[in-house]
Amino acid sequence: MLFQHFCTAQHTSYRLAELPPPALGSVEKAPASVFIDPGVRYQEIEGFGGAFTEAAAHTFYRLPPERQAEVLKACFDPVAGLGYTLCRTHINSCDFSLGTYAYDEVDGDVELRHFSIARDRQALIPLIRAAQQAAGRPVRLLASPWSPPAWMKTNGDMCHGGKLKPEYRAAWAAYYVRYIREYEREGIPIWGLTVQNEPLAVQVWESCIYTAEEERDFVRDYLGPALVDAGLGHVRLMIWDHNRDLMVERARTVLGDPQAADYIWGIGFHWYVHDRFDNVQLTHDAFGDKKLIFTEGCQEGGPHLGEWQVGERYAHSMINDLNRWTAGWIDWNLLLDETGGPNHVGNFCSAPVLADTRTGKLHYQSSYYYIGHFARFVQPGARRILCATSHDGLEAVAFLNPNGQLVAIVLNRSDEAIPFALQTPGAAGDAVSLAHSIGTYLFRMN
Repeated sequence: MLFQHFCTAQHTSYRLAELPPPALGSVEKAPASVFIDPGVRYQEIEGFGGAFTEAAAHTFYRLPPERQAEVLKACFDPVAGLGYTLCRTHINSCDFSLGTYAYDEVDGDVELRHFSIARDRQALIPLIRAAQQAAGRPVRLLASPWSPPAWMKTNGDMCHGGKLKPEYRAAWAAYYVRYIREYEREGIPIWGLTVQNEPLAVQVWESCIYTAEEERDFVRDYLGPALVDAGLGHVRLMIWDHNRDLMVERARTVLGDPQAADYIWGIGFHWYVHDRFDNVQLTHDAFGDKKLIFTEGCQEGGPHLGEWQVGERYAHSMINDLNRWTAGWIDWNLLLDETGGPNHVGNFCSAPVLADTRTGKLHYQSSYYYIGHFARFVQPGARRILCATSHDGLEAVAFLNPNGQLVAIVLNRSDEAIPFALQTPGAAGDAVSLAHSIGTYLFRMN
């Protein structure tokens, strides 16, 4: 058996660094253990990644060409970078756009004669294409609307909440179809859709409110049929796309309707407000035939340059979500500038890669490396496997890759190093999880 160990740790130089592996077969009496068993298997993994936003694209194209190439390699190269394979983008504008816009702003244009993605061709689409090329393999793309055009809404505004006017439900469903077709013409297939980003949040930026009943009825009577009639029934449709706290109630109402449920592939969720990992498990327990995808999370309130706890927040969330049947995990902006923007309403946030557009320097945040311990080593098609820890200070998850490789990821957010026995039914060895570290352990069968 070949065995590898990669580590990222605070107060060290280790950043996805390969370290000597534990010596297999020499287990001392350790205060903790991490046990994995590939014979017990759970969900299949769709992938990991981040979001293509207009803000990320604008920042990207303000960098010199050599730094652009570096960002693409860092995020999408499957060997030298993180190997992202599952990403997200926005339909119409979002807060991380340079301003508010829609693809069709002509009042009453239900036939969508004036529909155009010309704005996306300026920076967003070129970035997505460049990422596809850098990846050298398929990058699955999930698209989410923050708001319909203002003329379709009760408040006449893409921002500040409001609702979709009932008379425009058919036109709005057709809008998704048109978007998918236009992106296909650009060589960018749309892998999945969410109905609405954060459908219970009235924001100063782009937002639109749906009750659970309204989302159910829109999917059942308009969006689902529109996708199927257009030959797009293969596009994975997800509901909710909001926080974990109310995902059980939303799923119960929408998926409780068999007709609506037939169109729905899964449930998307975010991490803001509360962790509530138990709700992820409860949603799976109630609706085990539907996929769970973490569709957005970031550290709010500015760029948080150099803060180690941001990375730990990511890994804590990823481990707990994945251990509760989550099949894919998508970060928010791939790249932001030194302010944590641009953002047209000042909602500045952190990103795994921050670019100082004044100097061209790139800053790789702790979140970049922590995400990398999952994205680089856990491949699409992997299966989560049984993984148990015996120590409160260790959080862990494990996978079986399609090539037969075992992957165990161990997180230590405590101030102390924790020795532990890493065990499988066929092998064992002594290991140490450093203080404020994350380790990925790879087992390759000969």
